[in-house]
Amino acid sequence: MLWISFSQCAIGQDFGESFVTFNHLALSVIDADQSAEFYKKTLKLEEITNKTENNQIRWLSLGEGKELHLLSFPDDEIKITRAVHLALTTSDFDAFIKRLDTMKVNYSDWIGEIPNKINIRNDGIKQVYFQDPNGYWIEINSVGQKNR
Repeated sequence: MLWISFSQCAIGQDFGESFVTFNHLALSVIDADQSAEFYKKTLKLEEITNKTENNQIRWLSLGEGKELHLLSFPDDEIKITRAVHLALTTSDFDAFIKRLDTMKVNYSDWIGEIPNKINIRNDGIKQVYFQDPNGYWIEINSVGQKNR
């Protein structure tokens, strides 16, 4: 089970009578359909109604009212760096790794020199990094796992 939680984040930045909080992450992709299928299959994200009604955009739920928007505008240049990544936690890290292995999704630690290597931070949190079809980096970690 992949667990995406924003409840541990601050409620938002207080600006007197109003505040800001996280709403969605938008990624520029080459093929919105291909990317949506990847996120639905790999991360088990649910597709939700794209309220823009633009067929070059797909919306997926990250849970708790948060969304991932995939925008396919071919003239936009896509720049990729590992430092900019979507970090998600799972309640069963080992089961998630088995799913990646079954799907033949290559992953690595932060350095990325050894394929399918799991990083273990000093605090015991496990992490792996892999890329979506457009090269965006995704981190899966064990923060959500109760018994580490």
